[in-house]
Amino acid sequence: MAETEFDLIVVGGGPGGYVAAIRAAQLGMKAAVVEREHLGGICLNWGCIPTKALLRTSEVYHLMQNAKEYGLSAKDISFDAEAIVKRSRGIAGQLSKGVAHLLKKNKVEVIDGHGKLAGPSESGGGKLAVTKDGKDVADLKAKHIILATGARARVMPDAGLEPDGKFIWTYKEAMVPEDIPKSLLVIGSGAIGIEFASFYHDMGADVTVVEMLDRIVPAEDAEISEFALKQFMKQGMNIHTGAKVAKLEKGSSTVKATIEIGDKSETVEVERVVLAIGITGNVEDIGLEDTKIEVEKGHVKVNEWLETGEPGIYAIGDLVGPPWLAHKASHEGVICVEKIAGQDGVHPLHTLNIPGCTYCRPQIASVGLSEAKAKEAGHEIKVGRFPFVGNGKAIALGEDQGMIKTVFDAKTGELLGAHMIGAEVTELIQGYTVAKSMETTEAELMHTVFPHPTLSEMMHESVLDAFGRAIHF
Repeated sequence: MAETEFDLIVVGGGPGGYVAAIRAAQLGMKAAVVEREHLGGICLNWGCIPTKALLRTSEVYHLMQNAKEYGLSAKDISFDAEAIVKRSRGIAGQLSKGVAHLLKKNKVEVIDGHGKLAGPSESGGGKLAVTKDGKDVADLKAKHIILATGARARVMPDAGLEPDGKFIWTYKEAMVPEDIPKSLLVIGSGAIGIEFASFYHDMGADVTVVEMLDRIVPAEDAEISEFALKQFMKQGMNIHTGAKVAKLEKGSSTVKATIEIGDKSETVEVERVVLAIGITGNVEDIGLEDTKIEVEKGHVKVNEWLETGEPGIYAIGDLVGPPWLAHKASHEGVICVEKIAGQDGVHPLHTLNIPGCTYCRPQIASVGLSEAKAKEAGHEIKVGRFPFVGNGKAIALGEDQGMIKTVFDAKTGELLGAHMIGAEVTELIQGYTVAKSMETTEAELMHTVFPHPTLSEMMHESVLDAFGRAIHF
């Protein structure tokens, strides 16, 4: 095999990897992507996109079941699980082909196989060995190599929390069910867990959620977590916080789970279990052993420019740790490549300006510091809130349960954080994200004219409320 030399090679074609390769090509580099499975990575094929397709189905199904509230009549409402999954997989496939088209359009070479670091190159940079099904595919060289191998579901075999693909699922099995189970246990209430809990509950399953920490969606502001808990329990979900699953026993068609809640324990019998207890980076078998690259808690350590301890080797995305978000990975890819290319005006990623979105019902979105974190950081704060029930558009939509919360520095007027729960907040949050990135103060937000009637008006009212000027509440 002849060695092929590039300016930059990206190992992994997910939202971090393919974006990095395209940006490199735009800057005149000869770039390649090595991908062993599907272009678009976990996000596009088994995460962000297909789960949103499933959640759209459950949202429509929920609306159909409540048609009377809108003056409509719908009879004999039913669903076809196979068709639901087919639609979701079709959307993922369509977008994966779209990524392939973008790479081809930008003249990025795509190499099908598993990439592994193979030492430094004599001409500078590093070598990469590519194999497929145990056979050598290519020996590559590049001045710069970006590792974007992503992450996988975390399992805990010692605690019996290990998927079997049949009764105990990870996100992959949960996205392609043959049938909708009548009962489901979700272990973990972060974004992944609560989205699946919401989907399956809306599709008719009896859902139980177990969270080890003292509140659900624990990464969110405490007030948002409390509001979410009340909404989910009102919908009929069974939720246990400050609890853990001590044991799982598989039967012929069900799983018995022993749940420990403080000093008490109870047994729940369900048809399926979803493990959503976090993720760990894909650091194995990519050639890190004989390098200066450090791994900590399952993730590769990098500096602010995404450089590892090995010269010429970089890492981005889920591989380098939280927040585990596709848009964070993409932005890191761009920063990394632009720094390599010596572009002017490149800035390190400010994680407090990265929005997070959870697509359950009701939706949750946030950016920046929570109220508690702002206080911990030493800020004197002003907090504003506005309820969905005070907004005309929300009431007209039949979605009057929710709230928008803003946190400001009382002295400077800096927007420290924004937190939302309710219909379409995953679309609204970007307004506050732009405001934070531009270092906007409360004055600019107050003077901004928001259209009426829209949900976005609540964003304005929340700012006004923080400073004692709310009009409609």
